[in-house]
Amino acid sequence: MTGRSTSPAPGAVASWLLWALAFLSFPIAGLVGLVPVGRVDDPVAALVGGTATGVVIGAAQWLVSRRRLRPLRWIVATSLGMGVGLLVGATAVDFGTSLVELALMGALTGVVLGLAQALALPAGSSRRWWWAAAMPVLWSLGWVVTTLAGITVEEQFTIFGMSGAATFTVLSGLLLYWILRARPAVPVDGRIATVPGPA
Repeated sequence: MTGRSTSPAPGAVASWLLWALAFLSFPIAGLVGLVPVGRVDDPVAALVGGTATGVVIGAAQWLVSRRRLRPLRWIVATSLGMGVGLLVGATAVDFGTSLVELALMGALTGVVLGLAQALALPAGSSRRWWWAAAMPVLWSLGWVVTTLAGITVEEQFTIFGMSGAATFTVLSGLLLYWILRARPAVPVDGRIATVPGPA
């Protein structure tokens, strides 16, 4: 009796590895976020710096998504989600940089960012709200890992460092594959065609 294999297809592994490479954009995004306003120590800096950071991260994630994400929708959602999310999160902890404060800031940022990005995911993805639910946890985890790695978080960056970024992209890549692998049938020229998941 031949059972169905549960191993991921080579294309799925390649998609996940490519998505994981987006962690390289996080330091660049952090630098871009610092340019207009400097460190995140007031609401304006959080909003402007977070928005600038989100543009870079959103663009990088779209580039490595293998056309699974719509560029304008995803980049705008990530930019606005990061800006407003960082404003909410950083203000809630009074711009503090302790482990607990950054974990909470990350969670609150993830709530706003996750909701914005979930709305930007393909409409046919019935699991996309799992993305919104996971972002507070993963964004918080990114800050926790970065802080425990000894990064000078006291400088009040807009985004966590490379160690947190690597953790985030590896886990979020697995989640994205799970969300997009099963897509419902959609009408094409009066016929029903199945929309493929990640290549």
